[in-house]
Amino acid sequence: MLDIKITRTTAPKAKPDESNLGFGKKFTDHMFVMDYTEGEGWHDARIVPYGPFELDPATVVFHYAQEIFEGMKAYRTADDTVQLFRPDCNAKRFQDSADRLCIPKIPVEDYIQAVETLVDVDRDWVPHSDGASLYIRPFIFANDVGLGVHASKHYIFCIICAPSGAYYAEGINPVRIYVEDEYIRAAPGLTGFTKCGGNYAASIKAGELAEEQGYAQVLWLDGVEKKYVEEVGSMNIMFKIDGKVYTAATVGTVLPGVTRRSCIELLKDWGYEVVEGKIAIADIMAAAREGKLEEVFGTGTAAVVSPVKELVWKGEHAYIGDGKIGPVTQKLYDTMTGMQWGKIPDTKGWIVPVEKKN
Repeated sequence: MLDIKITRTTAPKAKPDESNLGFGKKFTDHMFVMDYTEGEGWHDARIVPYGPFELDPATVVFHYAQEIFEGMKAYRTADDTVQLFRPDCNAKRFQDSADRLCIPKIPVEDYIQAVETLVDVDRDWVPHSDGASLYIRPFIFANDVGLGVHASKHYIFCIICAPSGAYYAEGINPVRIYVEDEYIRAAPGLTGFTKCGGNYAASIKAGELAEEQGYAQVLWLDGVEKKYVEEVGSMNIMFKIDGKVYTAATVGTVLPGVTRRSCIELLKDWGYEVVEGKIAIADIMAAAREGKLEEVFGTGTAAVVSPVKELVWKGEHAYIGDGKIGPVTQKLYDTMTGMQWGKIPDTKGWIVPVEKKN
């Protein structure tokens, strides 16, 4: 167990207007910080007032992008309980990302303790309004000073939190998606299964081009044959075709999303066959032409599910349903958010209450 020293701010910020939170724009009073030194390991766990780091211009992360991050949320229920959703899954994925980027791992129990302690200290920042939550961003970056491509000997693990508004404040509106077949997001042997900043930086160009054409997101194809679907924007994606649900397997190029994993478990509980494997975009478009493409939706922490009403690939448009959220997509959204905000019982053991200790 970590010995976390807590230094509280002497200048608390005014709490933001919960009707105008946005996403990732306002941050809480405190942050968790822990250092790594080769030969000593992780040490000096602490919660301190939120503030900037002072970094040398030659700090490794600026030049070689040796860093990883996670994304998760804390939710306030009607009875004022603050709770997390499957933090162990985020902790284990953080370890997988660390391993690929040659970053020392954080033990699962230490990761969860750090998150819980920070959320407890900044408990008053967890929004009270329906659908709003506290977004939690753990991250690690290399902070050796000096140029040269090799694993750093020093790292900083930090967690910051941002109260965030309801993702669907005005209702769930299905989106239009552009199938990208020039740029790629990931290729076998690279870092597609990790949450590292380089993956997201490389996706910006295609995303901007799609937006210029009026599409909300890019649907990424595989990096080798450019024919199999992988992710949509920064989310996993699922297709309900003729009663079965299909999604790309997480075999190295696809991020193993916690929401994806949870949706699959629920779908199987409800009797749906879920096929994880290679899904050709040509087959999806053919299913649309035949009237068998029943629902399409992205899955991720921020939106939970994001329904898709249209796909376009090589000039061909596939229209899904009647442009509204499908029944399975809606059921997944209602079930997941119901558990997260404590509106329905947690039948899966996914919810972890944050005890008041600090």
